[in-house]
Amino acid sequence: MSVNTDRYQTAAARYFEAWNATEPEALAKAVAAAWTADGSYTDPLADVSGHEGIAAVIAGAHGQFPGFVFRPLGAVDGHHDTARFAWELVNEADGSAPVAGFDVVTLDAEGRIRSVLGFLDRVPAGA
Repeated sequence: MSVNTDRYQTAAARYFEAWNATEPEALAKAVAAAWTADGSYTDPLADVSGHEGIAAVIAGAHGQFPGFVFRPLGAVDGHHDTARFAWELVNEADGSAPVAGFDVVTLDAEGRIRSVLGFLDRVPAGA
């Protein structure tokens, strides 16, 4: 159990705000609020750093899954400068969730994300 859960929950909330931003300006603003300037994002399909690279990965996910939103699954857990949380990608029209995974994030002293290591637990064939 984490000692400072608010810090981890706040970071996760900003992370999901970024992943659910669909307009370019809102996306850029949300990524800048969530990540450090040199922050990174790595999962089996992407390995990028910097706000522009992260925003491009997020925009690509929205292009591949229009009408879907990222939602947390369960609680955020953390210790020191590291947190982990599970998520799913949900179709707003029918509630299906074809993609799910979990992420491990490291935070700076202000609670902004320095790095994300993402893991995909459920991915549809051909995605």
